[in-house]
Amino acid sequence: MSDLNIQFAERMNQLPPYLFGMINKMKMEKRWVGDDVIDLGMGNPVDPAPEQVTKKLIDVANDPKSHRYPVAGGMKNLKREIALYYSRNYGVELGGDDDVICTIGSKEGISHLCLALLGPGDSVLVPAPAFPIHVYAAVIAGASVIRISLYSEESFLQQIHTICQALYPRPKLIMLNYPHNPTGTLASKEFFREVVDLARRYKFMVINDFAYSRITFDGYVAPSLLEVSGAQDVAVEFGAVSKSYNMAGWRLGYCVGNPQIIEGLAKIKGYYDYGIFSAIQVAGIVAMRDCEDSISEQVEVYQKRRDVLCEGLERMGWTGDKPKAGMFLWVKIPEPYVRMGSVRFAVEMMNRANVAVAPGAGFGEEGDGYLRLALVENENRIKQALKQMKRCLTDIDREIEEGSFQLDSKMEA
Repeated sequence: MSDLNIQFAERMNQLPPYLFGMINKMKMEKRWVGDDVIDLGMGNPVDPAPEQVTKKLIDVANDPKSHRYPVAGGMKNLKREIALYYSRNYGVELGGDDDVICTIGSKEGISHLCLALLGPGDSVLVPAPAFPIHVYAAVIAGASVIRISLYSEESFLQQIHTICQALYPRPKLIMLNYPHNPTGTLASKEFFREVVDLARRYKFMVINDFAYSRITFDGYVAPSLLEVSGAQDVAVEFGAVSKSYNMAGWRLGYCVGNPQIIEGLAKIKGYYDYGIFSAIQVAGIVAMRDCEDSISEQVEVYQKRRDVLCEGLERMGWTGDKPKAGMFLWVKIPEPYVRMGSVRFAVEMMNRANVAVAPGAGFGEEGDGYLRLALVENENRIKQALKQMKRCLTDIDREIEEGSFQLDSKMEA
């Protein structure tokens, strides 16, 4: 062991342990010793990317020219394809040059954009509960975060107005995420219109993480923030091929909208990375141009899994609404188990049932008492997970009666 006294930067003290990393580590340790863990915890698709996309990746990767550094902000043809994608699906006209930039997934892009836009003394409004990077990208940049509870569109908008009236200096940015991860909350176009009006009135910027834009059910179509008149004056929107085309590990995303905001992201990224492997970018063009049918096929798969999981939980006495978008269920832990807290509940499910779930506390204190369940396993695996969860809770019930299980001892997030 070195005698060097290693001291981390002060910002590290603002970052709690990454709860999902802990759950994932437990899952892998169990799998290493032969346990068959059914993973409902991570939104990590197990279904394959479209065949023509994979074939194109291989073809381009075999060309030595693709092994050089790529164009940092994204290939011109890919940026043009992203602009065409927005025109086809949302009626949004983009130039495809200074209003589009490619990112290494949306998570990287959001993180680096916060470094470009935020610093000490700045504040950011974030819906709560929240996907962790929506909070901690701002924290890492040195800004403070004001969490706004997701009750209703009217309440949310009123909270923005009240905070902007009361706070000086006013918030610099609001971080949106619709369709929302983890709760599945949806946004109407009228809601986006009101947010843009508030942004112009109070001079703040808007980011919308639109990662689940195409994973929608029951006839629902998720609107883009950029469909609203004036949105490109104040906002950018992030998307990715991760969920729509089952390309999560390929790490290909994009940011579109206000050119000045994108210019800041491009400048930061110029210091941090050299862009995305050229073969992945070309494969991304094929996905966005030629694989529209694969999205509807995948949505049908997710909808069937959603229905199986919702119906199984309902038979167990759990309550919750079927989400109309995204690849997760956000469900309240039923009594009396909610007294354990979501972290301990998730650990018990992992250890006793071999089922991985995401504890709601990982999305902030507002999420404790809930679980996020991913729709990534096939229908038979989901049914098996439900059986194992039910058996686990039956065992816990027996131990409660015997006095050997204490519900009120929580684990900290």
